Amino acid sequence: MLTRVGHYFLARDEESAPMESRYLERDGYCVVKQAFTPQQVTELKVDINRIFREEHRNGGIRSGPVNDDDMFRYGMLNRSAVCYEAIKNRNILRIIEPLIGEDCHVIANTAWRNPAGHSSSTGQSWHIDAGPHIPLPEGLSWPSSIPHPVFAIGVHIFLQDCRKEDGPTGVIPGSHLSGRFPPEEREMDDYLTYEDSYADLILGKAGDVGMFVSDIWHRRMPATKDDQGRFFLQVHYGRRDIAQRIQPTAEVNHLSAEVKNWAVKERDRTLVGLHQKNFYDG
Repeated sequence: MLTRVGHYFLARDEESAPMESRYLERDGYCVVKQAFTPQQVTELKVDINRIFREEHRNGGIRSGPVNDDDMFRYGMLNRSAVCYEAIKNRNILRIIEPLIGEDCHVIANTAWRNPAGHSSSTGQSWHIDAGPHIPLPEGLSWPSSIPHPVFAIGVHIFLQDCRKEDGPTGVIPGSHLSGRFPPEEREMDDYLTYEDSYADLILGKAGDVGMFVSDIWHRRMPATKDDQGRFFLQVHYGRRDIAQRIQPTAEVNHLSAEVKNWAVKERDRTLVGLHQKNFYDG
């Protein structure tokens, strides 16, 4: 736990933080019940559905057929005043601020609509969203006497009930402490474990919020024949030091036209901040 004092972080008394903050730090995930009212959920659904109808996933007027990429819309806080209000919800901020600071900010914001029975319903591979922020070699574990720092947190604001049958996000408790990414040879293994912990499912009703730290091993689990799809607003929050990724660096950067022309080689481009798209990038 931490708190901002001037320009610096100071360790914070753990007991002063909400219980959910402690779950995130210890287990790597938590669920907050009814963080949004039914009216707020309805307003979010109406406006996000409008954006799905009217706009491309990367902005602009929508045209052409629906395809596999049509399940998401990036940069929602730039597109919807209702989504902008949602990212400020104190039921979220009161939990994440003790872990990533009172000046933490949104680094990505994507709306997801997974249709029932879609090919994606077979599930994703195990992955982490970023990092691991503190890589550890095989055989070395994070010391239990030292709280593991958190750098970024993913938040799912459920806009419809997310059940086991719908292919919810599965997380492996404690795996954020591993300092490693999931083993690639088991990337689709429903029974993958970390130190004897099997996957837990992040389930919720409309209005609930699921949270997990970026380093935890997670995936969309396979849906069943009773799949009703998923609909949620995803918000990633990061420490002030973590760069925003709401738009790709090719579009939003601090560079002059001259530097962009000078930076021809790939390492030259990454050195000045022109990176290939990766996770979080809109």
